[in-house]
Amino acid sequence: MDKDKMTLNNGNCQFDIRGCRRNSALQLSVTDWLCDLPENTNESDLVEVQFKKTRKGYYHNVDKLPLEKGSIVAVAAATGHDIGEVSLTGRLVELQMKKNHIDTSRYEIRNIYRFATEQDLQKRDEAKAKEQATMIKARQLAKDLGLKMKIGDVEYQGDGTKAIFYYIADERVDFRQLIKVFAETFRVRIEMKQIGARQEAGRIGGTGSCGRELCCATWMTNFHSVGTSAARLQNISPNPQKLAGQCAKLKCCLNYEVEVYQDAIQNFPDKNIPLETRDGTYYFFSSDPLKQEITYSSAPNIPANLQQLTPEQANDIIAMNKRGEKPVSLGGKQGGVSGVIEQTPDYENVVGQDSLTRFDKKRSNNAREQGNRQSPRNGNRNNGNNRRDRQMRQNNKPNNAVADSNKNNDNQAKAQMPIRNRVNRPK
Repeated sequence: MDKDKMTLNNGNCQFDIRGCRRNSALQLSVTDWLCDLPENTNESDLVEVQFKKTRKGYYHNVDKLPLEKGSIVAVAAATGHDIGEVSLTGRLVELQMKKNHIDTSRYEIRNIYRFATEQDLQKRDEAKAKEQATMIKARQLAKDLGLKMKIGDVEYQGDGTKAIFYYIADERVDFRQLIKVFAETFRVRIEMKQIGARQEAGRIGGTGSCGRELCCATWMTNFHSVGTSAARLQNISPNPQKLAGQCAKLKCCLNYEVEVYQDAIQNFPDKNIPLETRDGTYYFFSSDPLKQEITYSSAPNIPANLQQLTPEQANDIIAMNKRGEKPVSLGGKQGGVSGVIEQTPDYENVVGQDSLTRFDKKRSNNAREQGNRQSPRNGNRNNGNNRRDRQMRQNNKPNNAVADSNKNNDNQAKAQMPIRNRVNRPK
């Protein structure tokens, strides 16, 4: 069997593993799950080409080149040509453009020239080797001009005739003079492209607090504003260190489940409305939208006599209070005076697989003694020290005969003493 093929269980279909391979840039990888269909490339001549990190472009395969994922091609550019890697072909390219909100009437789709030659790859490597030094020099030039901007990355075109400078700035920056200085210093065409903090994190890449790769580096291309209201809606602690990502902004994943929580709390009553009963007044304490539970306390802002209600029960009691009626009690799940509500666990943690410190258990004394055992030569030395310690304890121990004689003398003197002068000594 071919090394680039893997046979499925039915034995009738072979899937090209190139469709599942990650591209060399590692960012924004796409799985071409239609690559084994022969009619896939015939339906569309569009090809997705990826350049450095997260920059991608879409081109026409007018010459019908046998392209596949991972092919290195030379594509047309505004001036000259660029070198990139094919990341997607066929029918999925149109869906990818629709996902990224690319309007074909405004977006200029250029053509693919040819497969990259050895000379093309050599020029690309030479231009790529200058990117780090160019970025450091560009930062110094921007600092000398007093511009409040940060040069985050530099990308040279494949033929080395153009350089793209990615920068971050909180305010509008007039970099017309800077472009002139860059052109005189680096002797290439200059393009300035402003990016945000989230886009910069996507270009750099990394691993999030969840243990997975950053969403902005794997699949996310459109960034939406994230507010602290999303964290409050999901009952997440407003801790800036936990809510902020590697870009120092609020994590994009806070918006993933906001719509689910918004749908779940549609029938929840207002938090500021207390519940009046004959037993007393109950105030809102906490809520769990996914479980459809609301917890009320008999004291404001204090967990006392907690009771859990469903949104329907709470709305019924509020309706009774508006009519001037008061129920005897809430009739919910009561937590007692201490305010602790016993909850049935959804599962049992039998082997402690959910504990982060399950491998950090302290060693017992026996294990520590066994681990500190030394060689026989050192062991004999320790035995000698133990014998000397026992001998010193015996020498310091008082003589039993002398102690008994002193005790008898005290008893005799006490017997000869008059009764009125006897003093009960503490034993």
